[in-house]
Amino acid sequence: MTRQGPPASIDETAARLLALDYVADRALATVATLALRLARPLFLEGEPGTGKTEIARTLATMLGRPLIRLQCYEGLDLAAAAYEWNYARQLMEIRLAEAAGRTNAADTAPGIESSALADTLFTRRFLIERPLLQAIDPAAPVPPVLLIDELDRADEPFEAFLLEVLSDYQLSIPELGTVRAETPPIVVLTSNRTREVHDAVRRRCLYHWVDFPDAAREREILRRRVPQAPAALSQQVVAFVQALRAMDLTKRPGVAETIEWARALLVLDHLVLDPAVVGDTLGVLLKYQDDIARVQGDALTRLVEQARIEAQGAPS
Repeated sequence: MTRQGPPASIDETAARLLALDYVADRALATVATLALRLARPLFLEGEPGTGKTEIARTLATMLGRPLIRLQCYEGLDLAAAAYEWNYARQLMEIRLAEAAGRTNAADTAPGIESSALADTLFTRRFLIERPLLQAIDPAAPVPPVLLIDELDRADEPFEAFLLEVLSDYQLSIPELGTVRAETPPIVVLTSNRTREVHDAVRRRCLYHWVDFPDAAREREILRRRVPQAPAALSQQVVAFVQALRAMDLTKRPGVAETIEWARALLVLDHLVLDPAVVGDTLGVLLKYQDDIARVQGDALTRLVEQARIEAQGAPS
């Protein structure tokens, strides 16, 4: 992996992302450029499946940096996110010291050797590094891209742990001291907005709402991600998905679902949409039975006809 510098302009950012098949709009390319040039965390919020996680992966590839991912979940704490002490290994060290007589209570200077042993127990070799600490490790040969994914899934108190990392790219470990990155990592945070993320986190980041793409950009995404799909099929798929997103659904299909549906239709050797195959494959696009039921029947037939008509007028 060859490390490369940040893009010099918005156009260069967009072009380098596009070379890796990430089709970014101008606004996203702008905020990504600023995050890289200013060394500021990038906070991406939006519906699931709109490419928030994917841009972190693409930036890591684009810059030739390793990707460290912290997947957030309810109950996530400092031990799982940042570090914890290897208590089993520390206990073994104590047992070995006892066997060697280095912690004998009958020593002429009680506590001196025991104190020295205690000091050795809280060093880096007994520290288990989790993603946050890995990302700011000053010994890392290449500063990574740190992806803090789906922050809204974590409990609100967890956000307080992040503030020191986001502000100063450091972590304070009571037994060891402060670990600070020599070169700041690139930090990307994502949220599906299942709850509001605290203002203290937002203030430390550059913010961007990642929306669903328009039809033209989604067709380009399909052309790059599913190049084997005929243009006519891609146009119909995009027209149908765009129509679904205009409906009152529990969960609107994201770009990830569009790509997966196009691949599914190719596997089934269907190069033209028809109500029967669309009805049979709706579970690729929609993840709630109520949504599937809302689209079935006459509504499905109308949507398919509408998609086929719109696709005829779409640019190739």
